Amino acid sequence: MSQSKRHSLIESVVQQGTGFVLSLLVWEFVVKPVWNIQTNLAESLSITLLFTLVSVARSYCFRRLFNHLHIRATQGASHESL
Repeated sequence: MSQSKRHSLIESVVQQGTGFVLSLLVWEFVVKPVWNIQTNLAESLSITLLFTLVSVARSYCFRRLFNHLHIRATQGASHESL
């Protein structure tokens, strides 16, 4: 069974959305204090959002690639059994 492109995108966005919140918390309460980085909340949100968008695109592309490979392997196996 294949996964639709829409389902792949929704899954990636949900996963990355939770990652966004976690990353923002780590950035604010771990990275900034440990490395003494000074940013305001808007800058922190922008930085985290940029990395989150890159992560969503990466996750979606890999999901579609593996879905394509799975379908191709499944179709190849069904043709071999004939």
